[in-house]
Amino acid sequence: MNLWQEFISDPVIFISFSGLAIVIGLCIFYAVYFLYKIDHDEQQAK
Repeated sequence: MNLWQEFISDPVIFISFSGLAIVIGLCIFYAVYFLYKIDHDEQQAK
């Protein structure tokens, strides 16, 4: 529980991990987006 309190109370840790979560979320979104576009384009070409 002490780790959770430290995470909430320290703005540097909170902002760092929040920013990291946003970046990882964007990476996942674009990976899925490009894979969808590639699959969609291959189906159209057939």
